[in-house]
Amino acid sequence: MNIAVIYGGRSGEHEVSIVSATSIVRHLDRTKYQTTLIGISKEGRWFYQDPSQIDKVREEEDTLLEIVQDAQREVMVIPGGGCAGGLRVAGAGGTFVHIKIDLAFIVLHGTYGEDGTIQGLFDMVGIPYTGCGCLSSAITMDKEVTKAIWKNAGLPVLPHICLHSGDVEKTGWNAAKLQALVSSAERDFGYPLFVKPCSAGSSVGAAKAASFQQLVEALKEAFKWDYKVLIEPGLNPREIECSVTGNGADFSPIVGEEHLHEESLSVDELRAELQQSEPDVNKVRAYIPGEIAPTHQFYDYDAKYTDPNGARLIIPAELTDQQREEIRSIAIKAYKSLDCTGLSRVDFFLEKDTGRLYLNEINTMPGFTSISMFPKMCQAAGLDYSQLLDLIVRQGLDRFQQRSALQTSRS
Repeated sequence: MNIAVIYGGRSGEHEVSIVSATSIVRHLDRTKYQTTLIGISKEGRWFYQDPSQIDKVREEEDTLLEIVQDAQREVMVIPGGGCAGGLRVAGAGGTFVHIKIDLAFIVLHGTYGEDGTIQGLFDMVGIPYTGCGCLSSAITMDKEVTKAIWKNAGLPVLPHICLHSGDVEKTGWNAAKLQALVSSAERDFGYPLFVKPCSAGSSVGAAKAASFQQLVEALKEAFKWDYKVLIEPGLNPREIECSVTGNGADFSPIVGEEHLHEESLSVDELRAELQQSEPDVNKVRAYIPGEIAPTHQFYDYDAKYTDPNGARLIIPAELTDQQREEIRSIAIKAYKSLDCTGLSRVDFFLEKDTGRLYLNEINTMPGFTSISMFPKMCQAAGLDYSQLLDLIVRQGLDRFQQRSALQTSRS
């Protein structure tokens, strides 16, 4: 089976994607899979990469994949071309060579990767791919829309207000006018307040504000990354995360609090199920929750990626049995309510003072190095990194087969 690993991208998380993709290439079972590398530049151009990179990153632990921008190896996408003809690369003498693949492993974080754009493109082309589909990817990329769906499903969501750039621009950043716009957040939440773009990942553009002046500066930064910005209470929380996989063919209605605790297997049942050679791709599973303990004010971009001491990863999280099972159950409900498939990491706030649990956000392509939270939480339940990649690949193929079986024409 030939898998095209798609990485890089036109995103603020370009470099993070390269690190994740390098780890995935190292751990894909080479007895099962042939790997093709397609790197996307920061400008959004696709390039076929020399296969020699694969052996290099497998042999040299400190080496990362590169994106060589050779105009003679630029990749073109052909709508309706399918696995045999959907991707082609420039060849000698002005000719083109088709890249035959069986599945695209999308390792793109943030915009143009997790937001449904590349998923919709591959749907049009007719190529199977990993992870969530077009609709759920687009929804989960927008934190405001995600929270609205969760709230409608009766799930615990942190209160917030959403500002649009057009509303803020009308104030001309006049202090009095702007304060009127954020008055409900100041009144209902009080300081500190937390500010973040609606559709950016890895805490890009996010900041904590302890005063109105800091709030203004935080808003200016956040609006560089998105035209919608959330303002939330600045809690004193523990940051808990939970990995979820599955294609969700066992969907059931999700309404009201009485349904919050019905879905997850016990940890022992989960471990027993994962010992099977090929776990069911449709079963939605929540794994062992972990905790991020940042040394910064919050788990910002620097804490995640540039400061080696920016946070401790605690797996399993120190929780009571009841808290752990509540988190796992709500994570599954959060995943299903958004029609997610493949994989996602569901993030929670556990308020230290009250013990109240809130859904924070969901990531449909979380960080994926061998030491990232998502694979490590799966490993804690008995699913090692290579087995996890196998499961994600099988889920992508199964989802494509299910969609392909649907009727699209009357004739």
